[in-house]
Amino acid sequence: MTRSSADPNEPGQPAQSTRSLLEDMARGDPAERLRLVDILADLQQGAFGMLLFIGTLPSFIPIPGLAGGISGPLVMLVGAQLLLGLREPWLPQFIAIRGPARHSVVRFGEVIARPLRWLERMVRPRWPAMLDSRPASAFTGLLLLLLGLLLLLPIPFTNYLFGLLLLIYVFALLERDGMLLLGAWILGLVAIVGFGVSLKELAQVALDWIGRLL
Repeated sequence: MTRSSADPNEPGQPAQSTRSLLEDMARGDPAERLRLVDILADLQQGAFGMLLFIGTLPSFIPIPGLAGGISGPLVMLVGAQLLLGLREPWLPQFIAIRGPARHSVVRFGEVIARPLRWLERMVRPRWPAMLDSRPASAFTGLLLLLLGLLLLLPIPFTNYLFGLLLLIYVFALLERDGMLLLGAWILGLVAIVGFGVSLKELAQVALDWIGRLL
């Protein structure tokens, strides 16, 4: 991948913008499959954000059951590592050598082109403590772990909803925007509490129905 003109060693600055990362990934043979180990190799502070981005991509696949089954575990893997305080992502070998096809990244970039332009006008590196402090990183990891679990569950019509929510986390981590991450925390908590209550109520209805049958 080519590097942007930004200095990756400058404190608080992202090594590359989200748009430039997408452009780098889209450049080349559309049929080529990008390996996660290669995608993450040139990244420093944005490695977790990029891994989360790759994990979010399947959420936009319009195939019931498939998206959550792929995205959920990957999002949970990112969340668990942030929760444990790892400084860079660790990937099992069988996952590291896999990744998205380049044409999938191109198609995804076309889908989010408009919201990405809107976000680029708003996001910027700020509030670094929200990204760098150990407690904040652990809390981000906990929320991602729970959101990944919800994404894994077969809840109808939620893939795009969770996918869009996770993209906010992606932009916050890649662009090193602590204010945006705070907004992602709030939205994540609302989703976790809201769907948690709904699932509890559905489970109770199902148990009552089974009890009446028995």
